[in-house]
Amino acid sequence: MIHLTVAQLAQAVGGRPVGVDPQQLLTGGVVTDSRLAGPGSVFVAVRGERTDGHEHAAAAHAAGAAVVVAEHAVDAPHVLVEDSVAALGELAREVLARLRAEGSLSVVGLTGSVGKTTTKDVLAQVLAQAGPTVAPRESFNNEIGLPLTVLSATRETRYLVLEMGASGPGHIDYLTRIAPLDVAVVLVVGHAHMGGFGTIDAVARAKAEIVAGLIPGGTAVLNADDARVAAMAAAAPGPVTFVGRGEGADVRATDVTLDEQARASFVLHTDASGVRTSHPVRLALHGEHQVANALAVAGAALALGLDAGAVAHALGTAERVSAHRMAVTQRPDGVVVLDDAYNANPDSMAAALRAVAAMPARRRVAVVGEMLELGPEAERAHEDVGRLAAELGVDVVVALGPAGEPVRRGAGEGPQVHCPADADAAAALLDELLQEGDLVLLKGSNGSGVWRLAELLTQGGGAAW
Repeated sequence: MIHLTVAQLAQAVGGRPVGVDPQQLLTGGVVTDSRLAGPGSVFVAVRGERTDGHEHAAAAHAAGAAVVVAEHAVDAPHVLVEDSVAALGELAREVLARLRAEGSLSVVGLTGSVGKTTTKDVLAQVLAQAGPTVAPRESFNNEIGLPLTVLSATRETRYLVLEMGASGPGHIDYLTRIAPLDVAVVLVVGHAHMGGFGTIDAVARAKAEIVAGLIPGGTAVLNADDARVAAMAAAAPGPVTFVGRGEGADVRATDVTLDEQARASFVLHTDASGVRTSHPVRLALHGEHQVANALAVAGAALALGLDAGAVAHALGTAERVSAHRMAVTQRPDGVVVLDDAYNANPDSMAAALRAVAAMPARRRVAVVGEMLELGPEAERAHEDVGRLAAELGVDVVVALGPAGEPVRRGAGEGPQVHCPADADAAAALLDELLQEGDLVLLKGSNGSGVWRLAELLTQGGGAAW
């Protein structure tokens, strides 16, 4: 609900109203999908890879959209702009500035090569214990998803959580200019999108843009266990909170243990304003890597003034929200499926394999798809996946498509390795292969199609762990 007039919207986006009363009040939300348009809404016509929003302008208007933001004339009242995506960002910037001026809104942004979405989901649940919170759906972390998240906030919103992704330099800088941050969280610098960055140091520079996007006096929450992240403290315009497992961290975890479902328990230590506290935490999420994510959440929540004990309790009650991220299902036939298939890079693949290794099973089966956007490092990275699977004692590896041969080479004489051509062939293989007591991991980049295989393997239902 943006509560602007058409004239105010046009001024914010540098556009010109056409066929619409400039004084008409816009009382609905902002959408880029015409199917989501409703009374009083604004439909932003975006040219996408699969469809052009301008072709759906009339449908959006018929569904109730008061005005369309468009790059050329459409069959509906509209505001004419040069670039619809840029206009969406400018509108979000204007609305956020108004919300800050009118209320007590705090904005938290987070980035990292691994764990952004899960950490965002947990942070939103923790902050919701303290006040109305808005966070992105799924992975709304780019130049379209982030403004839409901003524009879903209202005057009542106390905390706005934003996930910020980058596949090249300048991407996060653009996002923080739309939404300057009170708290910026950096999880880890890893080998994601290497095709767009070239080197891991270039990845670090891009992730550091989020620290530069803090408002004056804003707090940077940095992973002390990652040297490249810790070094970003030098660019912080205000306080820095270090989180990690080492002695020097302001927010740290000790006594980490895993249960049979690879769910971590630990003691959360905090040192805020000279007051030291210790609280037990037992996570409901699977994988030891979730400890680092939980520490980042705690650091951000404490920077926003939440009580350490309340944060520790809320961490223990936080659940998985987004699909295909460490979702564990025990099927009626006794096969346990670990679905972490939303996306993959070398760091997240290693974390998922280690989680599988920590869980009991008759056999551990790893179904891995291609990790995309790795550039020249791709072949070696896939070999490393096979090598790590062998070192961890994975019994069977199913490596799909282009991932097959390099994973097989890396695995050597360790696990049994199958290399089906695609997800359909893998499905047929797994139908014959899996037996009661088996634990099967599904992990791969979104474009590899492993997520469709995960849905196929769990379509018969089962009990969630």
